[in-house]
Amino acid sequence: MIPPRLMSGAIALAAAAAVLAPTAAVAKKPSAQGKKAAATQYYVSLGDSYASGFQPPAAGAGAGNTKAGFVYQLPALARKRGWKLRVVNFACGGATTTSILRQKDCPDLALGPGAKGYGGKTQIQAAEAFIKKNRRNVGLITVSIGGNDVTSCVREPATAVTCVAGAIQPLGANVRTLVRRLRKAAGPKVRIVGTTYPDVILGMMLQPGGDTLARLSVDAFRSMINPTLENAYREVGGRFVDVTAATGAYTPLTETTTVEGLGTVPVAVAKVCDLTWFCAAQDIHARASGYRVIADLVARTLPKNGQRASSAPKKRAKKKGK
Repeated sequence: MIPPRLMSGAIALAAAAAVLAPTAAVAKKPSAQGKKAAATQYYVSLGDSYASGFQPPAAGAGAGNTKAGFVYQLPALARKRGWKLRVVNFACGGATTTSILRQKDCPDLALGPGAKGYGGKTQIQAAEAFIKKNRRNVGLITVSIGGNDVTSCVREPATAVTCVAGAIQPLGANVRTLVRRLRKAAGPKVRIVGTTYPDVILGMMLQPGGDTLARLSVDAFRSMINPTLENAYREVGGRFVDVTAATGAYTPLTETTTVEGLGTVPVAVAKVCDLTWFCAAQDIHARASGYRVIADLVARTLPKNGQRASSAPKKRAKKKGK
């Protein structure tokens, strides 16, 4: 969940621009000549600021949409598993599950490094067009979307659970539409991987009155947000990586540790402070190390032979009547 009031100026600008759908980077088609070139596959990324690699002003000279993002760290990790990936990033900072389907274009400042606009198209339309044109050379698609759909739910702790519950149905419906279109464009053999987010709201335990909302956020991710996302990706034979779990959110809050400058805090809080900018700068984005966790999770879903493998759900044979 992403609290708007905690966003930096740069994030607020990206979020306001997010009503415009994302665009993509244009990559040259891998040459069909030579074994090395033929082995290179496109890695198509869709989503929000987590996919565009945003870093807040607190990051200093490395602020903005950067190659610290998980999308840009992934090719090096995938190479160890025999994959040669070329990034084509359609992500747009601030995107929601609605804007990714309906809104056209994306401001230049909200695009990932090297990405170029696709005039007049929505993010999904731009991605579909690229995937269809390069279908034989697309090896991986990742999607990071959904966090901005529940942004407003952190404003009032008393109604946060009801708010998230109300957002889940349209969120799930939009993601199912999105991944079905991606599967249709890519065909049955391309690997589709959906990601979720660190629970940065755990960091609010360090703020006066933030304990209740922090605890509710864990339940929201575990019981509503992540199951909804996982079901949508698996419906099309895709994979889902639980970034929330991998970044320690489900560690019992009774388990504590001592952190310099913070004192004794829950282990889950310490970890989210270490992997994201929330505690240091009240910014919801991951540090480079946090993005590395996501990249590693996605890399682990890839088979070690570097080849595409059928991942679409198989049609069940109809049983003959007696």
